[in-house]
Amino acid sequence: MSKKVIMAGGGTGGHIFPAVAIANALRELEPTIEILFVGAKGKMEMEKVPQAGYEIRGLDIAGYNRSSLIKNFALPYKLAKSFFQVRNIFSSFRPDAAIGVGGYSSFPVLRFAQQQGIPTFIHESNSYAGRSNKVLGKKAVKVFVASAGMEQFFPKDKLVLSGNPVRSAIAHSHITREQGIRFYGLDPAKKTVLSIGGSLGAVSINEAVATHLELLAENSLQLLWQTGKPYAAKGKQLAQGKENIYVSDFITQMEYAYAAADMVISRAGAMAIAELCVMKKPAVFVPYPFAAEDHQTMNAMHLVQNGAGVLVKDNEANNKLVPLVVELSKDGMKLDELGQNIAQMAFVDADKRVATEILKSIA
Repeated sequence: MSKKVIMAGGGTGGHIFPAVAIANALRELEPTIEILFVGAKGKMEMEKVPQAGYEIRGLDIAGYNRSSLIKNFALPYKLAKSFFQVRNIFSSFRPDAAIGVGGYSSFPVLRFAQQQGIPTFIHESNSYAGRSNKVLGKKAVKVFVASAGMEQFFPKDKLVLSGNPVRSAIAHSHITREQGIRFYGLDPAKKTVLSIGGSLGAVSINEAVATHLELLAENSLQLLWQTGKPYAAKGKQLAQGKENIYVSDFITQMEYAYAAADMVISRAGAMAIAELCVMKKPAVFVPYPFAAEDHQTMNAMHLVQNGAGVLVKDNEANNKLVPLVVELSKDGMKLDELGQNIAQMAFVDADKRVATEILKSIA
């Protein structure tokens, strides 16, 4: 009889893409497995998961709003409603296991599964664990982590150092720099800077880049610029008439963008870091300072301490980011060193490691 698994989580590409990668690996190893995703209504998983070929159910849930306390009044009601919705999903689907990858929907799904005695698994992508995962980890069968030293958050005997699952198109990419450059209509003779602010965009990175577009051009640097939807119109307007810039609100074929890039400006979300490790890219990180428990700064510092990245604070990005990128672009030895060191931290087969352990545990 085929096994049934619920994948819970989302909110950003950093949660969705690894969840899909794990689901694909489960399906590859066990073709008869049935997989149902559970996400938060209105979040990007409701669009991205069906595009990846999986069914998803949405919960009426939201996270704690740190910037506006008044918006949290409805939170207890939404949480209670989401538990009722989860109960209905479980009674109709009858899963053999539930896997949480982070995001609003992970908590009610895994909490309910644990109450019902259904095996649960957690994938903690960051080097600093979130509160929900710390609570859920106590009763989980296994906790998959991306970095060493996570015993401070989870029971040591449950930890599996798996790395972060990376999209297959990136993990197994054979696209050359020349192919990537040609794909975006850029000049192979010029160094290329890829600026990515996460799937939703990053205001400080976008504004820093916008302020210094001329500085990039003056130093013969061309720009691949993922702006996110909120900044897309302004980014495209600023790029008009400039040959050295390609602008997109969301780059879908990231394997071509990474191949084209000689260096990358990025937030320090766990998935962005995992992809940069696999693609061996020198990177300047601008951690999002309002991430839960400031985990992006922790992620970036883990790389900086290993000589595998450079960090610029969010509130200093406007003045320091692009001048630093220009300076690095002229230091070939430093770029090579950063690329080699970040490559040492890559896990190419994280999705298979996670899937194998889950199937072994529920066999």
